[in-house]
Amino acid sequence: MNPYLRTPAALTALVLSATLAACGTSEEGNASDGNDVKVGLLLPENETARYEKFDKPLMEKKVALLTLGKGKLVYANAMGDAAKQNAQADEMIKNKVDVLVVDAVDSKAIAGAVTKAKAAGIPVVAYDRLAEGPVDAYVSFDNEDIGRLQGKTLLDSLGDRAKNGKIVMMHGALTDPNAAGYKAGARAVLDGKVSIGKEYDTAEWKRENASANMKAAISALGKDKIVGVYSANDGMAGGIISALKTAGVSPLPPVTGQDIELPAVQRIVAGEQFMSVYKPYSREAESAAELAILLAQGEKIDGIINQVVSSPTTKRVPAILILGVSVTRDNIRTTLVLDNVYTVQEICTENFKAACDEIGLN
Repeated sequence: MNPYLRTPAALTALVLSATLAACGTSEEGNASDGNDVKVGLLLPENETARYEKFDKPLMEKKVALLTLGKGKLVYANAMGDAAKQNAQADEMIKNKVDVLVVDAVDSKAIAGAVTKAKAAGIPVVAYDRLAEGPVDAYVSFDNEDIGRLQGKTLLDSLGDRAKNGKIVMMHGALTDPNAAGYKAGARAVLDGKVSIGKEYDTAEWKRENASANMKAAISALGKDKIVGVYSANDGMAGGIISALKTAGVSPLPPVTGQDIELPAVQRIVAGEQFMSVYKPYSREAESAAELAILLAQGEKIDGIINQVVSSPTTKRVPAILILGVSVTRDNIRTTLVLDNVYTVQEICTENFKAACDEIGLN
């Protein structure tokens, strides 16, 4: 079987079998030994809704499932502060977690903490962003593929208009290696097919910074010359759309996004944001939990790896990379609603009821 196509059930069965094997070989014969693990989870911020709504609870649930309720998730959120995240990592190392799962605020700044963990015999899984330092494994989405998906959807939405105006490209933070992947993927699709009027790397991925950049782009290019906006994520898309509205741009040009935040989904329903990328967080979080448990128990992870990647400091890191899905007004029901990301009731609040009725989302 191609490991890229493994089902969650197959992965769970694989890890559970490893768990039982580990339990059966314990010196004291205690069946709880292999399952009694502490998984340290470090998430980068809470401004993006996904971390608290999806990643943490999904991973917590999977750790409990794979350890028969005996494993424990120890959690900390850095609130966007790289120094705070390093301190949180130090605390988890001091408290002797069995494995560390790290979604880095700053991929370079976390390298020292990763090295400390390894020196203490604690394996490290880089989660969502490829941290520097001697990480043991990496779980994320295929970032270049996501950029290509965003670029292709934007290009398709423009049609002949692609030749008649300029687009603005709003990339993510330079401190985030994922941003470089999204940018490379999008540029691979868009270069030579559209005229890029302005391009920005957005500090800290912040909505307000994207909004300020968009205002500058409108001033430089003219509001009637912008035919589309590549936005690397939904939070920035919200700031971009606000700036476009304030400038009196009508109709709004197609704007891309990523992360399927609820306000972005509602903007898509309303026709303000053209698309977002749905990344099945359950697969990412569950895969990270599976890797973490295997590494904590000293088991091999080869059976669930589908890629090998390299960071500036570490070559050939075993990885699980997952594909994303483009979401527009046409497929919200068959993606987000079907996968229980949001209910129709959550999306179609009073302000969006008419727009939901228009696309049959009721």
